[in-house]
Amino acid sequence: MNGNLPSHDEVIAFWFDELEPVHWFRKDAELDARIRHRFGALHAAAAAGELWQWRDTPRGRLAEILVLDQFSRNLYRDDPRAFAQDPMALALAQEAVALDIDREFEVPWRCFFYMPYMHSESLKVHDEALRLFDQPGLEENLRFERLHRDILLRFGRYPHRNAILGRASTADELAFLEQPGSSF
Repeated sequence: MNGNLPSHDEVIAFWFDELEPVHWFRKDAELDARIRHRFGALHAAAAAGELWQWRDTPRGRLAEILVLDQFSRNLYRDDPRAFAQDPMALALAQEAVALDIDREFEVPWRCFFYMPYMHSESLKVHDEALRLFDQPGLEENLRFERLHRDILLRFGRYPHRNAILGRASTADELAFLEQPGSSF
């Protein structure tokens, strides 16, 4: 791994200190470009499994999850690669939850251990996500988790990903996507 890559502390500082929470979940081309410039090579290393040493500390594990789950969406917006690291991010998050690593953090940070659950297209994973998000301070995240799960209950997948992933949409999915607020 290249020693010139940003550290896990730099990822944490960027996400939680440099950015405001309003930036975390909205489309922003300028932010996407900042992440691409600053963390693009780091993301490639994470995707190749080269950041395993970060998992030795809770902050390092959270940073790796952020890179794989959140940064992927910024780096590859409207591209299938936005979702390519979801399985790895979910596996790291599931392991962290099993080890109670998530409980070592304040609630605003803790929710990023749970976001890979929300991004999954598995109802079984979402059943666990409901439990994880159901805690004081995560009420808004729980509301969004329920919305995501409802979409999966209805369609078995996220229709707003269909075009990006080259999946054919059903007539019901197309009608749903015409509704305001149907896409995240």
